[in-house]
Amino acid sequence: MDLFDFNNNEERAKPLAERMRASTLDSFVGQKHIVGEGSLLRRAIALDRLGSCIFWGPPGCGKTTLANVIAAQTNAEFVRLNAVSSGVADVKKAVEKARDSLKLYGRRTYLLLDECHRFSKTQSDSLLPAVEQGTILLIGSTTENPYASMTPAIVSRCRVFEFRALSTEEIRGALEKALTDKRKGLGDVSAKVDGDALDHIARTANGDLRTAYNALELAVLTTSVGANGEIHVTLKDAEQSIQRKSLAFNEDKYYDIISAFCKSLRGSDSSAALYYAMRIIEGGGDPLLVIRRLIAHAAEDVGMADPNALVMAVSALTAFRNMGYPEGLLPLSQAIIYVCEAEKSNSVCTAMMRARKDAVENSDDDIPRYLRDSSYGDKSAKAESQKYLFPHDFGGWVEQQYLPDSLKDHVYYEPTENGYEKIVSERRKKRESAK
Repeated sequence: MDLFDFNNNEERAKPLAERMRASTLDSFVGQKHIVGEGSLLRRAIALDRLGSCIFWGPPGCGKTTLANVIAAQTNAEFVRLNAVSSGVADVKKAVEKARDSLKLYGRRTYLLLDECHRFSKTQSDSLLPAVEQGTILLIGSTTENPYASMTPAIVSRCRVFEFRALSTEEIRGALEKALTDKRKGLGDVSAKVDGDALDHIARTANGDLRTAYNALELAVLTTSVGANGEIHVTLKDAEQSIQRKSLAFNEDKYYDIISAFCKSLRGSDSSAALYYAMRIIEGGGDPLLVIRRLIAHAAEDVGMADPNALVMAVSALTAFRNMGYPEGLLPLSQAIIYVCEAEKSNSVCTAMMRARKDAVENSDDDIPRYLRDSSYGDKSAKAESQKYLFPHDFGGWVEQQYLPDSLKDHVYYEPTENGYEKIVSERRKKRESAK
């Protein structure tokens, strides 16, 4: 029996997102920057030469799907674990099975580890030797930055591939395919979905194809069959299925309003910023987009002139997530007013860009020896570390070179005389006079 035969009750019970999951690279949606024709990852998969790797990206962008594609195209064994529900015993069992498979049949084993950022140090340590020796080929899947959330020893032995949220066009194309696919999709239910309804689902899914599939399936299955025997899904049905109303303005106007909101924040006009924020939200926009922009501007345009602005903006995010709409609009409005009325300085943004430029164009890792880690060094390294001047032994600050020689005179952050930065500037002058 065909795996996707809809007479199969078990297959029929699966959600649309699961039924439409790609099984080949050619049917895989999005991520052309890493699996496009000629890409390293695509070549490695085709040649069955993929080593341990970590797929990092937002939900619904294809991380697990690509891992399943790899499983279908490889001659290796394939084991799947979830870092939340699997313990050290599960890891050891998988490693032992992989060792036997390699020894007896010469077959390698891929371990797909969902939510790998939730792996504890103990769990990671139990897996590390097998990854290091090649007994296990790890494919970690995570929505969190692995460099910050995972054990460095594991990350250093994997190639990290960063996935991106899918574009509106990519999601809409996938939805159209699902509507016509009679084998795996909704092609056998005679459904007509209006173009603006598809556009709304694709846009408000925010790059998450799983969310879009779920909304489309819900809209189709809960809409009554018309007199002509056809299911007709309108924009109103789409709004209800994804629980977000359609934007009350076109796409160009949407971006104009966002731009006006950002420039009002920078221009210290709290009335205008509040209006544009409410226009976005009440017009059907995502409140989290407003908050993300607010956080960015708290650092970019206020920065060190009033460090509390960033605290207020991040607090608004926490409050909105806990309180929801409409109560969460209160702390959001307070944060918008605070950021607007705060002293302004873009010195943090300028410092960041200067540092990034040097990091890319003039990188120098010849760190002064007295600043280096001497824990595992030889006697000379330990001797050099003794030259480090511990600031607290000198009242909190002592003159000392921290940048490499080639960058020692580079200054990235230059405080203004605005707000709190005036205090920072005075502290700097005091330290300069003490040299």
